[in-house]
Amino acid sequence: MSRTTGILMASGGALLWGVSGTVAQHLFQQVMLPAAWLVTLRLLVSGVLFLLLTVRKEGSKVWTVWLERRFLIQMLLFGLLGMLGVQYTYFASIESGNAAIATLLQYLAPLFILLFTVLWQRTKLSPLDMIGALLALGGTYLLLTGGHSSELTVPLRGLFWGILSAVSLTFYTLYSGPLLKLYSTSLLMGWGMVIGGAGMSLVHPLWSVPSVEWSLPVILAILFVILLGTLAAFYLYIGSLRHIAPHEASLLSCTEPISAIVSSVIWLSVPFNLFQALGAGMVVLMTVMVSLKSSAAGAQKPPDEA
Repeated sequence: MSRTTGILMASGGALLWGVSGTVAQHLFQQVMLPAAWLVTLRLLVSGVLFLLLTVRKEGSKVWTVWLERRFLIQMLLFGLLGMLGVQYTYFASIESGNAAIATLLQYLAPLFILLFTVLWQRTKLSPLDMIGALLALGGTYLLLTGGHSSELTVPLRGLFWGILSAVSLTFYTLYSGPLLKLYSTSLLMGWGMVIGGAGMSLVHPLWSVPSVEWSLPVILAILFVILLGTLAAFYLYIGSLRHIAPHEASLLSCTEPISAIVSSVIWLSVPFNLFQALGAGMVVLMTVMVSLKSSAAGAQKPPDEA
């Protein structure tokens, strides 16, 4: 039962992430809500709620960590370049393209992590790495062309933000790893979101409310993105790690692009042909291969290094 609970939690969290991207696309393209304003609101509200929930477990440590100079520098970098970078580039890609393609482009982050380890850490490419890279490149080509090389399925701006989203997620992943050994996930997420939201406020202040046609469905959609697509999704995914292994949760996170595709096609009637479906499958397969490789590498390490 515990394992089943973990599987349902990880899948549910990823599903909420994917659907929230489609809800965001509806807000950007049909309600005309600016992505920058929604990012500011999402980060600040979610960050404050994260910290309030963290206080119950960690008490005054939530505030006293700021007495450490190292924490200040680390959190500024993580919040502005990591958290804000990932959130804004992803939403900007959705705003100028669509949630399905934006989510899949962000899933190219493992390819950039691979490039980083090869160029910076001088590691050698394994045959599996090369297969994964080819899958990622081929899948991206099919996603962006739909099988027709003379035209793109999304505007160049959407492609630009989508690739930048994958690069931002690469930094976010690599930089947060060491921090998670020093601080709890909820503490790191909470302060990262608050700092990212505060930074975004300098560009698009929260009090500069957009002139859109406000209605109950619009407010509910915004609440879905913030409460379910952010807070609940993070807690479900993090909570699943108490019941299943990290690599299993990572595999189940592939529910995110699938849910983004299905919800976009059914709800928003986003065109998605067989070539794009094949490309999506190739990108997801690349992610699965990377996750399985990480799992195998972890299993081969001595217990004191795992």
